Amino acid sequence: MLDFLPPLTVTDQMGRRVAVPYPPQRIVSLVPSQTELLYDLGLGSRVVGVTKFCIHPRTARQQAQVVGGTKNFDFARIASLKPDLILGNKEENYQEGITELASKHPVWMSDITNLEASLDMIRRVGLITGRQAKADSLSAAIAASFTALQVSDSLVPAAYFIWRKPYMVAASGTFINDMLQRAGFQNVFAQLQRYPEITPAQLAEAAPHQILLSSEPYPFGEKHRVEFQAICPGATIRIVDGELFSWYGSRLLHSADYFRTL
Repeated sequence: MLDFLPPLTVTDQMGRRVAVPYPPQRIVSLVPSQTELLYDLGLGSRVVGVTKFCIHPRTARQQAQVVGGTKNFDFARIASLKPDLILGNKEENYQEGITELASKHPVWMSDITNLEASLDMIRRVGLITGRQAKADSLSAAIAASFTALQVSDSLVPAAYFIWRKPYMVAASGTFINDMLQRAGFQNVFAQLQRYPEITPAQLAEAAPHQILLSSEPYPFGEKHRVEFQAICPGATIRIVDGELFSWYGSRLLHSADYFRTL
């Protein structure tokens, strides 16, 4: 039988104070990478709600109720699940929806733009769910994998595309930008912020040596290579695993090894 302690009052990554029943038994995750983290911390049986984009592990959407997308929640379904903890993220979720949920349930928010923040999130989620030792071990293993990643002093100028029609890239202030640097790339759109739209002319002028086409959120594939090659004939065009560049939970354990192959 579990021993229940008084609620644990913590500060999330957005500076919000949250009182979480400890240990939480009915968790709703509104962020795919954090859903996977919960399962890898051995908390799958406590996850009662996930989004339609929570594709890892494969069983998540069968074992838990699907409560909408990351930016359109099914509030009635979430309420019916009686969650004692909801995990969200500043970028991936929408403020109005989070505000409504937080008026009724404990909502813990992450805010992640670099590796350090992701490791902090992993440790904090471990703390509030009663899995601190396992989370600390996972965080340390991820940190060690990146420490061992040898990156050349000469970074390769690159552009990282997340969307088509309109073209959108990952720029400064994003987790992807931090991953690009750790993978040995110099973001040619680092002077811009967040996820700007760019034109073919801007891409040609930036003259990246490599163009990285992410597998998500837009499903770039081999058929798109010719389109970008026509804009930058001298560039190398790569289709890259978007999850290993943008998922900031336990999947990071595989990112450093993947970056070595690029």
